[in-house]
Amino acid sequence: MVNLETYTHHFVPSRTGSQNEDWTALLLHGTGGNEHDLIPLGQAIVPGAALLSPRGLINEGGSARFFRRLAEGVLDQDDLLFRTHELADWVNVAMTHYERDQGKVVAIGFSNGANIAASMLLRGLPIPGAAVLLSPMLPFVPEARPDLIGRSVFLGSGRYDPLVPVEQAEELESMLAAAGAKVDAYWFNGGHGLSQDELQAAQLWAQDLTGGPE
Repeated sequence: MVNLETYTHHFVPSRTGSQNEDWTALLLHGTGGNEHDLIPLGQAIVPGAALLSPRGLINEGGSARFFRRLAEGVLDQDDLLFRTHELADWVNVAMTHYERDQGKVVAIGFSNGANIAASMLLRGLPIPGAAVLLSPMLPFVPEARPDLIGRSVFLGSGRYDPLVPVEQAEELESMLAAAGAKVDAYWFNGGHGLSQDELQAAQLWAQDLTGGPE
């Protein structure tokens, strides 16, 4: 049974009077991260929003992850399925506990965190309603196309990412768009990381999503 204590997490209340007061950013760290890593990123992309940041439950050689993998770039699909639904259930519990609007959740994930956010979208789960996927891979190919009409996704990828081939990021973009999501893809001349230009593009995307600058 999932409860609030299932995930070690950090919650930051929204700022009263902020343009983004009603929004909650679900922050999903990369491999080896923790519940504090993406707090500054969330504050930069959706300033004033509430921040909900869980730590992944999987321990891979001392590094926290949100699901298991069998090798570099090879995901444990059974565990990915289980952990995706487990995380989604926990988010529902946390949103109720913190009295947040479940219709205004934007997931912001990097690498492993972006992959589980993509898994939530590709499985058609109601949360998140929008997502910033930074350096994601295509986690799996769904058997049935999900209904993502009304969802917005920012997809940030490096053209020289040694972990995620360009073709895989492009396939994820195509799959999300074919399911009805409004996808804004941003490519930068870098690797598996976050560039300043990419951050600025994500900030502009978020302003459009939430109704304007802070």
